[in-house]
Amino acid sequence: MYDEIKKTMVPPVSGRLRVSGKKGENIMSRPQSKTDLLAAAAENYEALNAFIASMTDTELQTPFDFTKMRPGKEAHWIRDKNLRDVLIHLYEWHRLLLNWVSAGQNGEAISFLPAPYNWRTYGTMNEEFWKKHQDTSLEDAKKMLEESHKEVMALAETFTNEELFNKGVYAWVGNSALGSYFVSNTSSHYAWALKKLKAHRKNCNRL
Repeated sequence: MYDEIKKTMVPPVSGRLRVSGKKGENIMSRPQSKTDLLAAAAENYEALNAFIASMTDTELQTPFDFTKMRPGKEAHWIRDKNLRDVLIHLYEWHRLLLNWVSAGQNGEAISFLPAPYNWRTYGTMNEEFWKKHQDTSLEDAKKMLEESHKEVMALAETFTNEELFNKGVYAWVGNSALGSYFVSNTSSHYAWALKKLKAHRKNCNRL
């Protein structure tokens, strides 16, 4: 499972999503229905964009450096150096979801992670995503994420609650519920991104 949201990535497990980042505030349960999935995705995406809009020039221009804070051992704390890196990571995982679902709907059962990657080597895939976008501008990254978010939300809308959260509906999904993939790549991933940006702000305030 990918490190940043490994507790909420498929296969699905129970858990909580923290939007505010402060203990005891704005806690929501992991979505278990289509209505909750769409609401949580929209809410966390809005919260992420609101935070981004509030970022100062100093926060935008200061490279990420979490070596002293040690907020976690996951590779992404070292990998991502700026807001652009975070946004393109969200975008690329959107594309994984969109491509996987599209293939499944067309009768092609493929792995969620593209070959040669698997859940033991996905970290290398994330590094490749990072390298791929080092010449992508922040503005382009924002536009790309906005479009992929809309695509994912529109795709989720096309499924019924049962298709999303009942297991065994689609053979190509395997033993998990399709909705768990949408949750992990929207609300859970947005919460991860927001947590990271808040950690960066805290770090900048210490400078």
